[in-house]
Amino acid sequence: MDVAGSVAVVTGSARGIGLAIAKSLAAAGAKVVLGDVLADPLGQAVRDIRAAGGQAAGVVADVTRDSDVQRLMDVAIERFGALNVVCANAGIARDGLMLSPDPATGKIARVLSSEDFRAVTEVNLVGAFITLREAARRMADNGWPGVLLVTSSINRTGQPGQINYSSTKAAVALWPKILAGEFHMCGIKNIRVVGLAPGYTATEGLRSLSPAVLAGLLRDVHLGRLVEPDELAAVVKHVVENEAIDGTTIEVTAGLTYGPWQRAK
Repeated sequence: MDVAGSVAVVTGSARGIGLAIAKSLAAAGAKVVLGDVLADPLGQAVRDIRAAGGQAAGVVADVTRDSDVQRLMDVAIERFGALNVVCANAGIARDGLMLSPDPATGKIARVLSSEDFRAVTEVNLVGAFITLREAARRMADNGWPGVLLVTSSINRTGQPGQINYSSTKAAVALWPKILAGEFHMCGIKNIRVVGLAPGYTATEGLRSLSPAVLAGLLRDVHLGRLVEPDELAAVVKHVVENEAIDGTTIEVTAGLTYGPWQRAK
């Protein structure tokens, strides 16, 4: 599928990976609708894309709300006339150990709250589901060629301190295989589904780490550096263009070498 002339929706696109994807698609000629809960950064992102010569619109949307996601998709269709590429990229992290003992007594001093567990699953899992569902039904009903992308993570293999986050990323990594199978069963041939599992990426959060902490993260990365958001965006563009890529989750990690048996070291 040609990126030029396509219509794309990217959630969580006010900054970071989502913004890089939106800018990349717009630069390649896609008409892009950005969705995020952060109104001011979202507006700036849209202005930046337009200033660079791209076509873009922004919608303040909470992916956990069905009505917000429906409006996001409908704005894309009303504004640009179709819906071809949808990236379910919105996500949050609220890290913590399930049980944290007091060093002095060994008794449990605090626990990961149910609120923090639910918040992450609502955005990363339920929100991604609503996004893909509302996109797919519109693609199917109108016969538009489409690609659904969902952002997983290398931490889907299991990261101590991220039982909520890792669980959601493990789940969405299965969706391309499941949904491609469901579409095949139902005779829906115009929609592909692909997952993207980034490694340690140069977003604001990781760039703000101390050199010592960052070096500790990168010691098991073959290339010895963070993945750049633009590199992830380039993979998304390639997925859109290469119609043989379907029903799979692609890792982009700069050569992260450890396996799940090493996660707790």
